[in-house]
Amino acid sequence: MSAPHARPSAPPPVRLGEALVYWLRLGCISFGGPAGQIALMHAELVERRRWISERRFFHALNFCMLLPGPEAQQLATYLGWLMHGRLGGLLAGGLFVLPSLLLLSLLSWVYLRHGNLPWVAGVLAGIKPAVIAIVAAAALRIGRRSLRDPLWIGIAAAAFLALEVAGLPFALIVAAAAAIGAVGVRWRPQALPAGASAEGGGGADGPRAWIDDDSPPPPQARASLAGALKVLAWGLGLGLGALGLLALWDGADGLLVELGLFFTQAALLTFGGAYAVLPFVVQGAVAQHGWLSTLQMMDGLALGETTPGPLIMVVAFIGFLAGAGRELLGPDTVLLSGLLAATVATAFTFLPSFVFIFLGAPFIEHSRGQLGVMAPLAGISAAVVGVIASLALFFARQVFWPAGAGFDALAAFAAALFFALLARGRIGVVPLIALAGGLGALRSVLG
Repeated sequence: MSAPHARPSAPPPVRLGEALVYWLRLGCISFGGPAGQIALMHAELVERRRWISERRFFHALNFCMLLPGPEAQQLATYLGWLMHGRLGGLLAGGLFVLPSLLLLSLLSWVYLRHGNLPWVAGVLAGIKPAVIAIVAAAALRIGRRSLRDPLWIGIAAAAFLALEVAGLPFALIVAAAAAIGAVGVRWRPQALPAGASAEGGGGADGPRAWIDDDSPPPPQARASLAGALKVLAWGLGLGLGALGLLALWDGADGLLVELGLFFTQAALLTFGGAYAVLPFVVQGAVAQHGWLSTLQMMDGLALGETTPGPLIMVVAFIGFLAGAGRELLGPDTVLLSGLLAATVATAFTFLPSFVFIFLGAPFIEHSRGQLGVMAPLAGISAAVVGVIASLALFFARQVFWPAGAGFDALAAFAAALFFALLARGRIGVVPLIALAGGLGALRSVLG
């Protein structure tokens, strides 16, 4: 009888500097919305680098799906925290949005100074089919791992129909998926090993990861009420202290305090992703505060959809236009005033996300393997596949049938071609984005 094959050894411990380089790179290439961003992290951290086991990855993701705020940024924060503590979490979450903040601020300045340049519009239009392909490929990739039992397939299909047909809120869908998962495994207990395998990937025979399935919780995962209260106190103190300093500098009723209060409120309402909170943001930014027009808001959404980072980064565009319009730093300071206001809007949007992760992650790390936690989270994992598929369809409707025009067959063909290349592993996300943008610019020049 032959001896069993030993599992390939784990990679060496990852240095903080090495992780920092990766998080910065991710922030520069994180196109495709949350689905594409999660797929990027999974392909790199789980499959290629083996820093995190697949089970640990999806356990973290399922927790982030329950929180208000951008789940991909929160997942990066969680994984950074898991590897290198709170400093690692701050760097991972911060670098996830920093390139987007700088790029959107620059594009906002170009937008104000030069309007809609044809070649810029062409690049953005060319990237849109690639975004659809990235999201659809993510649904396929994650679905292959998560939907290994009829119970999870049914939850994914129900989540898709709940969004597409019934238009139910995402928070309700997540809650229902968790409840069905908890009850369903009692009726169909054989589903949980398959669901856990989807969460856990290679299992006992796959290559080991640096932080593997059986790795103990790290030192920073000591869960206690005192530690949670300390995190909460730091978060509240930082937010209130920043608002106080802004009030001293710009006035209690000044623009910067308005931005801080408004986007903190928006962050706490962002259950279900950016699209769930966009109506609130549009109403407040356009109708209530008058920071920008409806047409400008639509242009900002287009930029937000086709630049790296979470879609909720449209707050940077809103903040930039609001700050530039007021010229906060004096005459002829459009760029600096806009950048300051965009930074304030972004900081207050993402501060709650860091607090939620540092508050809850230690408790979540100690819940691994508990049936009462694994079954609901497996249900959420299945629902995520349906949600991602619905997002891909939403993007497809916007791009293939643009408002006021007929069916764009060339965009549909490009999306199908890009999807085939991604699904077969023939091209990476960064080359795909570059190719799509170049083709879009060429199309605009040729008319």
